[in-house]
Amino acid sequence: MPSYYKSIIRLVFFTILLWGFSTQAQRQEQDAKNQRMMSPSVMDWFKKPDLPGNLQFQGFASQAYIATSDNDVFGNTDNGGSFGFTEVGLNASMQPMPRLQLSAQVLSRRAGNGNSATPRLDFGFADYRLYSHETNQFGIRIGRLKNPFGFYNDTRDVAFTRPSILLPQSIYFDRTRNLGLSADAVHFYADSSHTDLGSIAIQFGLIRPIVKDKDTKASVLPSMAGGDLTSTLSYVGRGIYETNDKRIRLAVSGMWFNVGYDPALNEDLGPGTIQFSPIYFSAEYNAEKWSLTSEYALRHFKIKNFDAPGLNDTSFTGESYYFQGVYRFTPKWEGVLRYDVLYSDRSDRSGKAFAARSGRPAHSRFAKDITVGLRFNVTPSFMLRAEYHRVNGTAWLSRLDNPDPSSTSQHWNLFAVQASYRF
Repeated sequence: MPSYYKSIIRLVFFTILLWGFSTQAQRQEQDAKNQRMMSPSVMDWFKKPDLPGNLQFQGFASQAYIATSDNDVFGNTDNGGSFGFTEVGLNASMQPMPRLQLSAQVLSRRAGNGNSATPRLDFGFADYRLYSHETNQFGIRIGRLKNPFGFYNDTRDVAFTRPSILLPQSIYFDRTRNLGLSADAVHFYADSSHTDLGSIAIQFGLIRPIVKDKDTKASVLPSMAGGDLTSTLSYVGRGIYETNDKRIRLAVSGMWFNVGYDPALNEDLGPGTIQFSPIYFSAEYNAEKWSLTSEYALRHFKIKNFDAPGLNDTSFTGESYYFQGVYRFTPKWEGVLRYDVLYSDRSDRSGKAFAARSGRPAHSRFAKDITVGLRFNVTPSFMLRAEYHRVNGTAWLSRLDNPDPSSTSQHWNLFAVQASYRF
């Protein structure tokens, strides 16, 4: 039997198994509620309001099974599937002073060759409100902070806040996730609300991007590069408008990343710089039963120096967008349908010019993804998901998981199921 069909059989079996677990989880949730009425638990201690400085802890854990017909996503998924996508996080916050809040999160993420599950500081910062009023506030945050762009980047680690197991990869790249996710920064923010007009939140930051991970290096540099990426002063900002009933949400985000390259001793590449300056436009409409979301991005790259053919003083602009609908059948069940498009170079959408110039596949420069998914909220703390992707192109695949672009397939399928827990 071909390995692809074996993967589907395993996926169906795992889905049935999770369904059985969900029934058991519902019974255990009710039993736990009854037990908490009689005795306190460890989770109750974490949520105690009388800890010093209103200290609070929250955490989450997710485990996914992914199978692909071709190509690899978060592990060796095209040969029997893989349980190689795991996310575990613990965060804490406290308020030692009325205007000062301290927050931090440690994250362990296993996702293919680029993420080995080594715990790392996801964010850790001090938030001081310089001015605070009932409807307006202004403040400063210092530390390691999430980069404010789009609708989902701030909370993308927590599966409960995502519309699907995989976020739309045209906007939220997982292969350069650490670069886009957070940075060591100083952010200024201002929030204002009006009883009739709605609310607006503005955030602007001076940052140093995180560029030391293997996935980022493999994504922005040729395979022969033996040196290291270095970060310099960069900028990020976002403005979000919301109506008071949250029915309409509009946002504009932008980043200006400056990354340098320090070559290894005696290597062919010379020192160089890469400027990455995307701008994002986001819109969402929420009704009682359904939500429509779309985001569009223009991603400009400018490469200087390097003293290598194909890298000297080049520039191009990528284009990304998706359209997504979520329908809530019941409070426990919801479905998602999405069309997601990525072009590495909007002036060469087919990738043919790139293929003629480099000898690499044209389909490595674009990706068009149709996603259908289903979510089941077993309890407020436990969730199950399943989704299917039909993909044309490989532009967002990790080069660490797929080191030979010529061996990738242009048309491929992805199946995934995930179990997630939070407290």
